[in-house]
Amino acid sequence: MDLRIFTEPQQGADYDTLLTVARATEELGFDAFFRSDHYLSMGSADGLPGPTDAWITLAGLARETKRIRLGTLMTAGTFRLPGVLAIQVAQVDRMSGGRVELGLGAGWFEEEHKAYGIPFPKERFGRLEEQLAIITGLWETEVGKTFDHDGEYYRLTDSPALPKPAQRRIPVLIGGHGASRTPRLAARYADEFNIPFASVGDSERQFGRVRAAAEAAGRPSDDLVYSNALVVCVGRDEAEVARRAAAIGRDVDELRANGLAGSPAEVVDKLGRYAAIGSSRVYLQVLDLEDLDHLELISSQVQSQLG
Repeated sequence: MDLRIFTEPQQGADYDTLLTVARATEELGFDAFFRSDHYLSMGSADGLPGPTDAWITLAGLARETKRIRLGTLMTAGTFRLPGVLAIQVAQVDRMSGGRVELGLGAGWFEEEHKAYGIPFPKERFGRLEEQLAIITGLWETEVGKTFDHDGEYYRLTDSPALPKPAQRRIPVLIGGHGASRTPRLAARYADEFNIPFASVGDSERQFGRVRAAAEAAGRPSDDLVYSNALVVCVGRDEAEVARRAAAIGRDVDELRANGLAGSPAEVVDKLGRYAAIGSSRVYLQVLDLEDLDHLELISSQVQSQLG
């Protein structure tokens, strides 16, 4: 099972902090560094010193890391026009030497749109479907040919469909809990399906829906990677677990129930339960970005046992 580090910078992190975590991610042998795409903090966090842009951050990290994959869970479709996003992601992919992955979602946090003057359209899922068609279509268009799209929400005419990514195909991640439209969209466009903050049982049911949608679309269900995103809180003993839970304002019992919390052995056991239902990749939501010892512990006593 791949373990990836997943950060929430809108809660309070500048670029230097994210760079430090990304370098630790690389040095400690994790597979990838991912970040959210938000402009406003949530809950009681003050968000200081203020938001960082996801793709500007990843462009910087592309030049300052060598091995790890880089991406978003999830880029908000409401933040960027699809043609512009295709250019941005392709450029960062080239800057990284072909290590970028694009998680794309419809956008949901209305308050951050109001805070920064970003339109928050009512019909976001239909827009997301067109965005996926446009972005993948632009990347797949042969050099020297043009791309056109005449949709309900977007129109592109005679686009040169440049630049091209370094990778032949940038992996596209789609995720969520929706029972019908989300699996259908994943079956059509995704290389990976991710379900965030879900139990083993709920994950198994949603993976089943995506598998069925893929087969209905004439695609082998095993053609997709199936993954989870879960908050992580590991300690060498109960006192360390409690200290780390308190640092992120969470209850230990709640974290054990809904995330990956407890001793390394407990976390390895729970990861095994996710692996048993087909999850081959887990995004560890790390909320205290100053606690690099936490990453070292996970690397040495959890990741080392996963093979």
